[in-house]
Amino acid sequence: MISELTPFSLRWDEVDPARNPFDEASVAQVVGMTGPAQWVPRRPDLPLGDSRMTAWSHGEGDSWAYAMSHALVQRYGRWVVGWRWSHDEGDFDGGPVGNWCCPRDSITTPEETLDRVVASLSEWREWLETLAAWFEAYPLDLAAIEDQRLLWERAARNLILQVVDRTGCGSGWHGHCRQVLIWFLTRWGVAPDVATDLVDEAIGGRFRSWTGPGTVLVDDVAEQLALSLRPDDGGTDSEAPAADHLRRWLAVRESVPWYEIQDGAVEGPVVPVLDGVAEDIRVFDGAVDPARAEGLLSALELVRADAACGTRLDFAVLSSWQQHILGTPAPPPFRDSPAFAKGGRERYGIGPDTCARFETCLAESATDTGRPVGLIARAARAYLDVCFFHPFDDGNARSAFLTLVFILAREGVGLDGVTLLRRITFQADDPQDPLILGRYIALHLAQPRRTAASAATEPD
Repeated sequence: MISELTPFSLRWDEVDPARNPFDEASVAQVVGMTGPAQWVPRRPDLPLGDSRMTAWSHGEGDSWAYAMSHALVQRYGRWVVGWRWSHDEGDFDGGPVGNWCCPRDSITTPEETLDRVVASLSEWREWLETLAAWFEAYPLDLAAIEDQRLLWERAARNLILQVVDRTGCGSGWHGHCRQVLIWFLTRWGVAPDVATDLVDEAIGGRFRSWTGPGTVLVDDVAEQLALSLRPDDGGTDSEAPAADHLRRWLAVRESVPWYEIQDGAVEGPVVPVLDGVAEDIRVFDGAVDPARAEGLLSALELVRADAACGTRLDFAVLSSWQQHILGTPAPPPFRDSPAFAKGGRERYGIGPDTCARFETCLAESATDTGRPVGLIARAARAYLDVCFFHPFDDGNARSAFLTLVFILAREGVGLDGVTLLRRITFQADDPQDPLILGRYIALHLAQPRRTAASAATEPD
């Protein structure tokens, strides 16, 4: 299986050099005797940017590289699959290997290609040995965590900086950084599933592709990781540490391919035949409590006025809407304690920078200054940000819904139905939910188009 030939899921017990003998002096001979070494493909004589070259690289070239990985696994074990984990956007995002990139750039003559395989395998092994040496430099004892927190913190900080230096902080570098921290914890006895949760919560989606983390961020992640460890984290029967679903959401948020959510249903302004937002509030919320519906309709009027005049989306704006939603005498402040939802199954943590991070996420979805992301994706992302940052003590689902309406309205897009957006719950740690929400928005946006097309074809 291809998944067995990719490095992302490698565990420390699989890559630990102490468990995997390796004779560097014989690597060239071993590589040269593999089956794929006898039929290195010929690279087409085409410009690197030519679409036919790309097709060859992803086709014949990629198949050969996977065949070589398979042959090396048969000889050395699964740890070797990291030989292709190159820097930046190579075969696999954000790795520590510089001698290999991808078939398009790395397959040339048979001799040069096999030399690159040898150099890359040796480089990957050298990196694993370097990590093992760093791990051993911090011999930690789960039974003495309280006395060793500073040592755990120092170890985590140094490992992050090692990965930063080795990968160059290109595309996806943080994936390998996450893996190295998990490897370190499992090396010293933390259960793998617990280690994964602890690392994800400490990083919290704050590491970014093509961006080196600042000193403050590195220190905070290291401190969070050290503080989250408990004496029973190595056992299998102990109760899991309290999860922070906001941190889980931020980790998911960073990994979602937002650019894959297409705006096919949005072609210029979308004017619904029926004001589906207001109608749903009158029917659904009115049945719950007429005062609730009245407050939400009042907030909706303000949302649309803010969208029409191009108001900047930030917490202050959300709070002004929330005052109408909840009927409070003043705009409510950002919460100052952990929040809970879904009957207590999700817990959203709080820190000194939570509100500022929320503002950053809102601005990103409102203006999309990063990788091109469509309107539907930005609306979905902002909706989920409000849900999982959970900024208010009450009414967060209604606030998230109005945020989605605001982002669409700024582009002249309305909805004549919202059932799928208000009756479905989404999970903070499910990477598929953002894509599902995007599809739901697209379905509702397609309805006005279908209605208009049907009306246009009806006879007078």
